[in-house]
Amino acid sequence: MSLNIVLFEPEIPQNTGNVARTCAATGSDLYLVRPLGFSVSDKYLKRAGLDYWDLVNVYYYDSIYELIEEKGMENFYFVTTKGDKFYSENKYEDNSFFVFGKETAGLPDRIHEMYPDKRIKIPMIDNERARSLNLSNSVNIVLYEALRQLGFEGLV
Repeated sequence: MSLNIVLFEPEIPQNTGNVARTCAATGSDLYLVRPLGFSVSDKYLKRAGLDYWDLVNVYYYDSIYELIEEKGMENFYFVTTKGDKFYSENKYEDNSFFVFGKETAGLPDRIHEMYPDKRIKIPMIDNERARSLNLSNSVNIVLYEALRQLGFEGLV
């Protein structure tokens, strides 16, 4: 079983490190779409990921569209506050890809326009000041729902 986390232009090294640690602990692959808002040698990135970096497969792409073209669109889901469906309403399959936008701006409008039926959201209160959840927390919520649906295969 394999699930995939895609971080589109992540900006905060601690979030990416935390996501890498979650990927390592769940056997999920991590895809980072450039530009990154930090160096991969950043001490905060390494500290947040602890000694888990050798347990996670990390792939780098210069374009989200390059990744989509290579992997095929079928199992892609874009996690966004602009989604029409809750993340828990989908039936996920092995090799699903969950795409999360950058911390300050989310996913670009072009993604929203191109893939409106692939957008999912985490429910939140309707409040202009509470715009979104933390990136690494959002990854955990969605990833663990997909893992639950797949029977936590390979996890103990």
